[in-house]
Amino acid sequence: YAAFLKCAALETINIPAAVKEIETGAFVDCDALNAVHITDIDAWCHIVFEIPYGLHPHFSEGASPLHYAKNLYLNGELVKEVTVPEDITDLSDHAFAGCTSLEKVTLPEGLVVIGEGAFLGCTSLKEIRIPSTVKAVQGYAFDGCTSLTAVTLPAGVKKIEYDVFYECSALATIYVPAKKTDYYKKRLPEELHDTIVELAPEKKTIAKK
Repeated sequence: YAAFLKCAALETINIPAAVKEIETGAFVDCDALNAVHITDIDAWCHIVFEIPYGLHPHFSEGASPLHYAKNLYLNGELVKEVTVPEDITDLSDHAFAGCTSLEKVTLPEGLVVIGEGAFLGCTSLKEIRIPSTVKAVQGYAFDGCTSLTAVTLPAGVKKIEYDVFYECSALATIYVPAKKTDYYKKRLPEELHDTIVELAPEKKTIAKK
């Protein structure tokens, strides 16, 4: 708990691939922190960032160093694009929260849950496509993604929790499959209903013998 509490001079942190969990408050008041370095994106996506129950993820007591650093480096390169590995079925809460350099994310087929605040405050993220296998998008997942203009949802997301697209001020279009407008109006807040656009059904191709 509070492992680096008030380390005011700490500017960079290296997170080894062996790290499995970071406890709440680990980087509270590390105001000079500006870079998080990792070597394995798969290991990063598996880290459990402990957040006390009921605490809004915007608060600094959160465990992720990206809350302060904003910049994630993979093998020395600033992360602007991320392809979440195919073995990830449950993307950790706050996995990329606060990563302001992140512009593009590719989520894999096979992903089932997008964790709470997973992309919270990713202010450079422009669009997101949710894979067909996703069943739940947890609260604040894309909260504060102020550059997000378009979201594509699959047919069967059963649960979209609170404030998933809160403060996504540029969000203009939420694409949904044909005949799924009413389905998503029941799952999205009323203020987003006018952004829903149905995609044309995919044409089935019959192979010639």
